[in-house]
Amino acid sequence: MPKSKSFLQSVINPFKFHSKSEKGGDLDTISAQEQKHFTFQTLVAATKDFHPSNKLGQGGFGPVFKGKLEDGREIAVKKLSQNSSQGKKEFLNEARLLMQVQHRNVVTLLGYCAYGAEKLLVYEYVANESLDKLLFNNIAVEFGRQEEFDWNKRYATITGVARGLLYLHEDAHTCIIHRDIKASNILLDDRWIPKIADFGMARLYPEDETHVHTRVAGTSGYMAPEYVMHGSLSIKADVYSFGVLLLEIISGQKNSTFNLDPDCHSLLDWAYKLYKRDQTLEIVDKKMASSVVLDQAALCIQIGLLCTQSDPQLRPAMGRVVIMLSKKLGTLEVPTRPGYLARYRRSNRANTSSSSAGISVESSSRSSGLTDNTNTNSASAQSTTATASTSTNYRLGNPGGKRPMQG
Repeated sequence: MPKSKSFLQSVINPFKFHSKSEKGGDLDTISAQEQKHFTFQTLVAATKDFHPSNKLGQGGFGPVFKGKLEDGREIAVKKLSQNSSQGKKEFLNEARLLMQVQHRNVVTLLGYCAYGAEKLLVYEYVANESLDKLLFNNIAVEFGRQEEFDWNKRYATITGVARGLLYLHEDAHTCIIHRDIKASNILLDDRWIPKIADFGMARLYPEDETHVHTRVAGTSGYMAPEYVMHGSLSIKADVYSFGVLLLEIISGQKNSTFNLDPDCHSLLDWAYKLYKRDQTLEIVDKKMASSVVLDQAALCIQIGLLCTQSDPQLRPAMGRVVIMLSKKLGTLEVPTRPGYLARYRRSNRANTSSSSAGISVESSSRSSGLTDNTNTNSASAQSTTATASTSTNYRLGNPGGKRPMQG
């Protein structure tokens, strides 16, 4: 089928600059072996002609539908909107990257379909909620799902995401920086195994460079400050996002909307304050008080603070994070102040509000849409655009920081 081959070739071409003698062999060959072409008719039948009742969500690229193949496998089908130019770029980017990814903690791309103007990606279907629904959604509270998400499941989620990121950074054929690690991009399967999803903003990372400069793209509250301010992207940006996510999992609080302590500008600020006072465990989500293992929780909080330090060189790589998660408390270094972009007034600061950074960034607020929930976008963190007023200062970890540059 010529059109299908053309689509696959457009996915493969960006990888051709790599040497064929590199570990893993010829990328063209690997791609041909790992990818499977689905006919459009197969996907029409699987989704019942993309019936609205099978719609899982709506992203920047277009709708996502649940389907079931003849062999019984459940799938999620991303359907590229024909009038979405930005969605097309992210859609193809996701296909190119996931083509080389195979890990239990990364969502699996099963194949693709190209039929005329129709472009579709086919994924494994992930049955449970995305992580943000379990942590932050009031509906989860109403139905007791947050209690179901007990300490053992949260700790397994933390370690699983860490292993997934380690694979992307060190074990994938080419280092991949996800750029948008956040709660809504972590999916949980029917065995509660976490899956990193949504690679629309991910970037390949040259092995011979320590960092790259790129346009800022991500979600407010999860982006590393050096990346937001200067566009300096490295694997430590993902490490920072992981640290934020870890502290959210432990506390049940969203970093970008944190308002529990009027003296703290973010969840990170609050966690560090309590850590310095030897009151670390006060951030633990009360809904899992009966199941939490205190030593493990304290260890995770310290790791989260190490991952979110202001100086990216002080943050551990994901390989060290995985090792630290298996250690006992007391064997880790002491974290320095976390880095974050906080907007605050010199005086009369509201006691119950915590504003997001006054920056203009591109957001990936859509959910990957691979869960059985029609509101996949509703709980995603949103990036904000704001202008600094004369009563506003900005800081990077500590007072006196520079005002953020526009990405």
